[in-house]
Amino acid sequence: MRKHSSACAASLVLTWILSACTPAQNWRDIAFEGSALKAQLPCKPDRTTRSVPLGGVSVDLQVAGCESESAMVAVMTASLPTGSDATAVLSGWQKATLDNARVPSTGTGPQPQSWHRPGHLPLASSQRVQAMGLKSNGEPVAMDAVWGAVTEGDRVRVVHAVVYDRKIQPEMANTLFESIKP
Repeated sequence: MRKHSSACAASLVLTWILSACTPAQNWRDIAFEGSALKAQLPCKPDRTTRSVPLGGVSVDLQVAGCESESAMVAVMTASLPTGSDATAVLSGWQKATLDNARVPSTGTGPQPQSWHRPGHLPLASSQRVQAMGLKSNGEPVAMDAVWGAVTEGDRVRVVHAVVYDRKIQPEMANTLFESIKP
């Protein structure tokens, strides 16, 4: 009986210690208003919607982002007007993001990889880019980002997700990107 009591006490203490630990990342599901698009973020997101020009037209860009440890993580999405060229919009968005992060476009510039998820459109501009750039204060920053598109009725919804950090944790970026579902 004594062995059983000691084992139970040890188990309770271990459970209490483990429950006192907080994970570095607290992944949570997020959704975007007016869309079936879902994703996961490793922290409680701040949200905003802004009217921005994408592909030469003004769209309402929904943004959900947060800081997890030293990383800045965000997912952005917008529904394009019927007839918009999603490939051109994604290409322009990629260029603007890389330019804003001051990623070199020649020499050691990024090598885009195809990024296709189940339910996403198989566009040439659906890509994943891993690159080094500079913050606005001149400090180096690593970036791991994806761009893609899904259909919603007769419209196309574009999506962009990104992780910025001194050194990207591949597990964080992979979990974020794999969580994006229409």
